[in-house]
Formats: sequence, structure tokens, C-alpha cells
Amino acid sequence: MTSDKETWDVVITPKRMWLGLNLKELRQYKDLITLMIRREFVSVYKQTIFGPLWFVFQPLMSTFLYMFVFGNIAQMGTDEIPQALFYFSGTMLWTFFATTLQKCSDTFINNAGLFGKVYFPRLTMPIAYVTNAFFTLLIQFAVMLVFYVYYLANGVQFSLSWWILTTPIYILQLALLGTGFGIMISALTTKYHDLRNLVSFGLSLLMYATPVVYPISSIPVRWKVLFQFNPVAPVIEMFRYSFFGKGSCNLKMWAYSLIVSVVVFLLGLMTFNHNEQTFVDVV
Repeated sequence: MTSDKETWDVVITPKRMWLGLNLKELRQYKDLITLMIRREFVSVYKQTIFGPLWFVFQPLMSTFLYMFVFGNIAQMGTDEIPQALFYFSGTMLWTFFATTLQKCSDTFINNAGLFGKVYFPRLTMPIAYVTNAFFTLLIQFAVMLVFYVYYLANGVQFSLSWWILTTPIYILQLALLGTGFGIMISALTTKYHDLRNLVSFGLSLLMYATPVVYPISSIPVRWKVLFQFNPVAPVIEMFRYSFFGKGSCNLKMWAYSLIVSVVVFLLGLMTFNHNEQTFVDVV
């Protein structure tokens, strides 16, 4: 006698833990994550003349613009770091952070139709966004090394130290910070759509509160602490110090930035996991 009771290979149940990453489930969907990474890459550069070369053109054009405006016209210092390296390194790191935040902040809104039709881990999309931003960063980092070797060949001396080994931590900090803010905003925009309009504006303001085109040393003392409380600022300053041996090396502010990055990511994950259960009803 056979039983008519149905059996299922997979049973989908609501999440009970707001901080749950469920890495096992994400591993099961690794092929989908790969597909989403490819889709994100193709969607950005499809039907463009230069294609992926924009990875290089955009920061290069920004660097040359900053060199002309801030370096030559405004005569702003760069802590004795060659201008091309100073501006390119800041632009490269800022772009990674800003792209991660902006892309992740649109996770629910841009994928509402897909999320409403089929189940897969919603964190698949933020992971795809961060991975694409990381690949872009790697390409731009290679370009920065070309500048680096060029200046070395022309007699510029850089004081390398063991701090250069902490570079992966800097990148992880920016990834956690950008993803945390991004998925937090994404969860909130399902109810408050006007928050999307504030993201680009807020990033523009935050960029000028970040030492992308100026060093921390150029800020008046009475304002310096305020600028250092921007969690992105210590990361960029420490990156430059690690590679060029010049600039500020404030370990307390870097530790503060690392703690803030972890806390923001955890808060973002909690908000994201809580919101994904009901967002389809309100988006």
C-alpha cells in the first residue's frame, strides 16, 4: 500500500532570525548568484562603445578634472603625494563605496516584480551588486599600480610599511558600510519612496565631507574631528598612508570606522530580513 502523503525536497518557511545570513541557502543558490553578477555586468555596459573600459575612463576623467580644478586652480595640497595618485586613489575607493550603497539601496524597488514571482534568497541581489563593484575596484586598482610604478621609475620615493597588508580590511570596511546603508535604505524605500531621491543628493554631500579631493591635514583643527567621524574618511586616509607613506595614520579613528561599519551592516541586515517578509504587499 502506497501513501498519498506528498513529500517535498524544499520547504520554504518565514525567517525567524533577523540577523540570519543562512550561508547554506546562499551556497545552494551560487549558480543564481553567478547569473545575477553576469546580468548586472552586462546591463551596465550593454550597447556602449567602450564597454568595460568605462571602468577605467570614469575615474581617470575625474582624476584629471580634480588635478586641474583642485590641484592647479585651487592649489590644494596633497600631503606631498603625487596628484594623480592622490586623486585617483580617493576616487577609486569612494566610487566603490558609493556604487555599493546606491545599487543596494534599490534592491527591493528594482526587483519587486522578480521577487513577487519566484523565491530565492533576497540577499542574492546585494551580493551581486557588491561583487560587481569589487571587480570594478580591482581593475581600477591595477590602473593605480601603473601610476605607482610610473612615479617610482621617475624617482619618487614611497615609504611602504606593513600597513599595506591591511588593505583587504579597508575594502571589507567599505563593502560592509556601503552594503549596510544600502540594504537599510532599500528596506525603508518600500514604504517611503522619496528616500530614493535623497540617496544621490546625500552621497554628493558626503563626498565633499570625505577626503577624496583634499587631505585631512588641510582641514582647520576645530573641524578636523567632525570630518574624521565620517566613517569613510579614516579608510581613505589609512589606504593612502599604507601605500604612499604620507598622510594621517589615526588608529583610533580607523578602529571607530571599523566598528561603525560592522554595526551598520548588522542593522542593515536586520532591517532587510524583517522587511523582505512583507515588502511585496506595500511596494
